[in-house]
Formats: sequence, structure tokens, C-alpha cells
Amino acid sequence: MPDSKTSQPSGGRAAAAMVAAGIFLSKIAGLVRERVIAHFFGNSEIADAFRAAMRIPNFLQNLFGEGVLSASFIPVYARLRAEKRDEEASQLAEAIFALLALTTSVLVALGIYFTPVLIALIAPGFHGATRELTIQLVRILFPGVGLLVFSAWCLGVLNSHRKFFLSYTAPVLWNAAIIAAFYWKGGSIDPSSLARFVCWGNVAGCALQFGVQLPTVLKFLWPMSIRLHVGQHVRSVVRSFGPIFVARGVVQISAYIDGMLASLLPVGAVAALGYAQTLNQLPVSLFGMAVSAAELPAMSSAIGTPEEVALAIRERLARGLEQISYFVVPSVVAFLLLGNVVVATLYRSGAFQQNDVTYVWAILAGSAVGLLASTSGRLYSSAFYALRDTKTPLRFATLRVALTLIFGYLCALPLPPLLGIDQKWGVAGLTFSAGVAGWVEFALLRRALHLRTGRVAYPIARLFRLYGAALVAAATAFAAYHYGFARMDLLTRPVLRGIVELGCYGAIYVALTQWMGISSVGSVFRSFRRR
Repeated sequence: MPDSKTSQPSGGRAAAAMVAAGIFLSKIAGLVRERVIAHFFGNSEIADAFRAAMRIPNFLQNLFGEGVLSASFIPVYARLRAEKRDEEASQLAEAIFALLALTTSVLVALGIYFTPVLIALIAPGFHGATRELTIQLVRILFPGVGLLVFSAWCLGVLNSHRKFFLSYTAPVLWNAAIIAAFYWKGGSIDPSSLARFVCWGNVAGCALQFGVQLPTVLKFLWPMSIRLHVGQHVRSVVRSFGPIFVARGVVQISAYIDGMLASLLPVGAVAALGYAQTLNQLPVSLFGMAVSAAELPAMSSAIGTPEEVALAIRERLARGLEQISYFVVPSVVAFLLLGNVVVATLYRSGAFQQNDVTYVWAILAGSAVGLLASTSGRLYSSAFYALRDTKTPLRFATLRVALTLIFGYLCALPLPPLLGIDQKWGVAGLTFSAGVAGWVEFALLRRALHLRTGRVAYPIARLFRLYGAALVAAATAFAAYHYGFARMDLLTRPVLRGIVELGCYGAIYVALTQWMGISSVGSVFRSFRRR
């Protein structure tokens, strides 16, 4: 039963390539947005307030759009479509939309009213003007939260119909609205007023992100009737929502814990952590989420005997892990060894200077410790959701959150004074401890899934070869720049240096891995061209 197992490798790679392409475009727009934020705000108190406030929409977008709603809704919706029960699938989508409309209205109203309490939870170290500005910014942002939830619903429908590109490029419009707001008023009003104006631009961007997806969604669901019909399938989605909320949102929850602890550190810690997290999330989203999002509908659609379903999941996991490691391993090495170049290329402009580059690099290096575990763990969690098991990822996610809180507190607050270093460097301890917790969660997920479906083949030797190629590429690119290109005055500028040195690094890595016979990048690009 080859169709039932949905084990066509080219289809899975093509879908992952489309997700990655969509995410790549949105992340490029996001990086431009981050550079603009750094240019206007730097690592100031305004930047701290703006970063803390922006965690609200970012959290909900990442959690609902890339995690909870997709993982709870897609398995049920995709299974109905695989079984040719299209009318029931449409009714499910309509009921979930109605349920989201109801709950989101309550969520936005409560969020606006209880913003001061919320700020006490996410940034307990903020006081005075910084706290008041953060409260104002969060209240402006909350109306956009509902639009982001609806955008996540669109993503779930489109992904189930294997229409990946539109839903993952839609955030380009959100980023564009924020960037436009900065350049419209930047330099003509004071920084606090600029932060408030940009938040209104954020709300406009949320509306654009939802609006651009809606026409395509309606093509699949037309005629659409919005009614709250709580049937068996809706209850199944709702039951799995809570456990997946914690399990899928563990990265976001961990990031919130880091931000909360960072608010207790000196001025600039929250902003610097935000800059580093943006870079760290780039490979997580581009590769970990791209592969997981593409494989979840396919694994959920697998039907047949339990042995056939387990075999299909093992095959997809093995391929997915190979794709993830090919791209994430060089990201880890780049963050550790070339992090100063990465940070300076993106952020060094205006108010963001060299001392800020070094600070963010240290935080980024700490986050690199758990990067491979976070990206691979997403794929293992998707396999459990495809098997309708939400409790196992929930248990391990809860443990990860607890470890992040305990280790993060110890590494951020008591440890720096014991080592005789400035307290501000405790932020690097936060990201390092979160990485360690990520590896614990990954190991537990892997072991539990092997007991459930059988061992997933993954050659450790290949992983060492990838790290070897990345280390050689980094050393060669560093030497080539410092003993060659650095003599050219033009290429000493941060952006041009990054293009040259990081470009050399990437090209050498690809060449070495191709020479060693590791051809994941070629297969992904070929699948994308076929698509």
C-alpha cells in the first residue's frame, strides 16, 4: 500500500522546500526589520520596552501559526481529507474559525485590561518610565493578536491542502508595515512616540497578513458558513489543543522565561537577548519548522496497519533529520566562531555599535549549544502528533521549561558575581542553560518514539562529517578574509565583510559536503525546481 504510507520522498522534499522558501522570504524581511530596530533604538531603555512589548504578538504568531493550531487542527483535517470526507473537513474548519473568533475576542479584551499584570509577569525588572511605555505598547499591540490567530487558521487550512508558500510568505507584509512605520516617522519624533507609532504599524501589518491568505482559503471552503458546531472532530481538536499548547510552545515559553530573567539584569539585556533570539530562530524556522510543517500533514495522512504507519513515520523522520542537520550544523558553527561577523553584518548601524556586537555575539553563542536539539526535536514532536499522542511531548516539554527556569536563574543571576564578571553577561548564561535543557528534551523524545515505532536510522558518522566540514569552512573563510580581503578598505565595512566572509564560509561548506558525498542541499534544490 504505497499510497497509504505517503512515503514519496520527492513530494516530502518539495513540500519542505516550498515551506523553506516561504519562510526564507519572510525571515529576510524580518532581518531587515531587526536591522531597522537596531538602527533607531540600539540597546537603550526604549529598545528594552519595545522588545518586551513585541513578545506578545511574536509569541502568539509563533505559537499559533507555527505550532499549536497547526499541530492540533491539521492531523484531524488532513485525515478527513485523506479519507475523502471533504464535507466533514469543511465543517471542521468552519467550526474552528467560529471558536477562534469567540475566544480571541475574549483574549484581546482581557489582554488590554490586564496589561499591567502581564508586564509584571514578562518583565518584572522594569520600573518607572520603561514599565509605563511597555504597558502602552502592549495595549496598542493586542488588537493585532486576534488577526494573527485568524492568520494561523488560514495557515492550517492551506498547509492541509499542501499550499505552503502563501501562508509562510504572508508575514512579509507584516514586516513591511513595521519597516514603513519606522521610516515614515523615524527621526521626526522622539523615540518613545516612534515606538508607539510603530506598534500601530504592527497592527496594520497583522491585518495585511490575514487578508492576503483569506481569498485562497475561501476557494477551498466556499460557500463558507461560520457556525459553532461542536462535533466529534471539533472536540478532538480542542482536546489536543491544551497539551500541544505547552509542548509546541516550549521554545516560546523558554524564550519568555529568558526574557523575564533578562529584565532583572542591567539596561540593554532584554534588547540584546531579543537581537540574539531573532538570529537563533532563523535556522529553527527555516529548517526545523520547514521540514516539520511539511511532514506533519503527510505523517497524519498515513493509513494502513500499525506496522505500515510506523514504517512511513520512520522513513520520513530519517529523511527529515538528514535535511535538518545538513543546514543546522553550519549554523551552529557560524554562531560560535563567526558570530561577531553575523551580528555586525545585520545590526551594526546607527545606535548599534561594536560593544553591542560583542554582547549579542556572546548571547548568540550560548544559544547555539541547543540549536540542533531544538530543530530536530520539532520533527519528533510532529511524529507524536501524527500518532495522536499529545501527552508524551507535553511531559518532556514541561520538564524542559522547569530546567530552563532553574538553570537559567542560576546561570544569569548568582553565577556572574561568583565568577567575578559583569552581571550583564548573565544573559549568555540564560541561552546556554536553555540549550542544555533542549538537549534533555530531545533525548527523551527520541527514546520514547523509538519505543513506539522502532528505531529511526540516523548515522552519527554523517553528523561528525558535517561538523568537520563546517569547522574547516569556518577556518578557511576566516583566514581568507584576514589574510586577503581585509587589506581592501572597502571590505572592512560590516555588511560587505559579512557578505564576503560568510559567503566564502557557505560556499566552502557546500563544496566540501558535495565532495564527501553528502548531497542534501542538491536534492532540496532539485525538488524546489520541480515544484
